[in-house]
Amino acid sequence: MSLKITNALPELVENNIITEETAQKIIAYYDKPKEVSNSNKLFIVFGILGAALVGLGIILIMAHNWDELPKFVKLIAAFFPMILGQVALGYSIAKNKSMLWKETATVFLYFSVGACIALVSQVYHISGNLESFILAWTVLCTPLLYVTKSKSAIFLHLIFSTYYALITGYGYNVQTTPLLYFVLISACIPRYISSMKEKESAIANALHWLLPASLLLSLPVCYDRSPQIAYLLYMFLFGIYINIGQFPYFKNKSLLQNGYLCLGTIGTIILLLLTSFHDAWKYDFRYGVVDTVEVISVITLFLGACFVFYINTKFQKLQQLSMFQLIFLVFGIIFLIGLVDTATATILINILLFAIGIVLIKKGADHIQFSTLNYGMVIITALIICRFYDTEISFAIRGLIFLSIGVGFFITNYIMYKKQLKK
Repeated sequence: MSLKITNALPELVENNIITEETAQKIIAYYDKPKEVSNSNKLFIVFGILGAALVGLGIILIMAHNWDELPKFVKLIAAFFPMILGQVALGYSIAKNKSMLWKETATVFLYFSVGACIALVSQVYHISGNLESFILAWTVLCTPLLYVTKSKSAIFLHLIFSTYYALITGYGYNVQTTPLLYFVLISACIPRYISSMKEKESAIANALHWLLPASLLLSLPVCYDRSPQIAYLLYMFLFGIYINIGQFPYFKNKSLLQNGYLCLGTIGTIILLLLTSFHDAWKYDFRYGVVDTVEVISVITLFLGACFVFYINTKFQKLQQLSMFQLIFLVFGIIFLIGLVDTATATILINILLFAIGIVLIKKGADHIQFSTLNYGMVIITALIICRFYDTEISFAIRGLIFLSIGVGFFITNYIMYKKQLKK
């Protein structure tokens, strides 16, 4: 406790400003050890970085003299770091050490497991590929999610699970869908939910971006033979994100703390802009073959979007619902129309985009929200720019249009600013 506060307490008690009991409570409060201070957080970061560098350094030193070492020395070199990591983690748990100990031991053990798998495979010439190696590594380290409350374990699990999906599901020679990726992601969901209940929400806020980003990057593994299915899959996924972002949990959080809402709304607009081109419907919809996995994925995501929307209707009144929450359903109807008439679908997408922009502009003007107003104007501007590529308009006319839009931005924001001052 600060010396200044300690010296001031007797004087405050003497002048009857506070009671002796209150003074003792103040002393007890400041003497109580804090769970995590800013300095401890910095030590944890450097501890994790140091553990990773030590692990990599050991691997590089061994690799330099690897061919000259006998087999039993190679096996010792393979298992020793992993055993050391297990001992360090077990000691930190048994002695209830600080999070610095636990985080450092977790990271060191995580990378030691990967090194052990690689070294043993090399010693005994066990055949395999990168996909099987990453999968085995991630599965073996999954228990670390729950052995301690390590924050680094869940981050590493999400990163390696996503990497497994990318190297397995992408490419022209891919024959199977890496469904195990979804099993790996499901394994960390309980840990993710528990982090949301903790008072220290910085980690949960980061996970609100990392988890949806992981699913977003890995979604292409769910389709292969029918590119048009991608439009539905992404739109339904964005519908899930937007509705999750409207949950009461995110009500008092800023937009930067709500990765679901940011990724969902921005992704929805980008997807609508892509499908506002007639060529997107004309060429991507010429494939008539749809795989079973693709059908199951579409149905699953659609039901998921409907489910989270239904949950929101329990927390919000009908007039409080955002139009973004139902775009996935509107797009699904337009998609079915596009299977029969691509021109009509293109027109409907353009009308939908224009309507979204107008509604956002009106909402921003009514509630004096500059971000909402400008977001709507950006959508209208992007739509106009996209139509430049569909029509033959001279550069002079395009210049005048851009000039008008720029002036419109200035005038609209100025009017909003004056309106705000009057209130």
